[in-house]
Amino acid sequence: MEALGKDGVLVNVGRGGLVDEPELVRCLREGVIAGAGLDVYENEPDVPQELFGMENVVLSDHRAVLTPESISGVRDIVAGNLEAFFAGKPLLSPVTL
Repeated sequence: MEALGKDGVLVNVGRGGLVDEPELVRCLREGVIAGAGLDVYENEPDVPQELFGMENVVLSDHRAVLTPESISGVRDIVAGNLEAFFAGKPLLSPVTL
């Protein structure tokens, strides 16, 4: 986070475990970075209480994926996978379990 600098803002809409939340809280409190925007958390649905009420933090509840573009992309992949499956072709996004 130090690499972001005092004007840097950390944004995480990917995976909560990618950010060391105690370190993030420290960096926000000490002014190491300017702010943070978080949509995902390490131990969802629990959000570190220290982040609530911080004026330099924006929190959302794992909704960054709910954009028209994202929904359209999911729809296209699902439709493409169904078409491929019923045509006996390889799936666009196979999952091996």
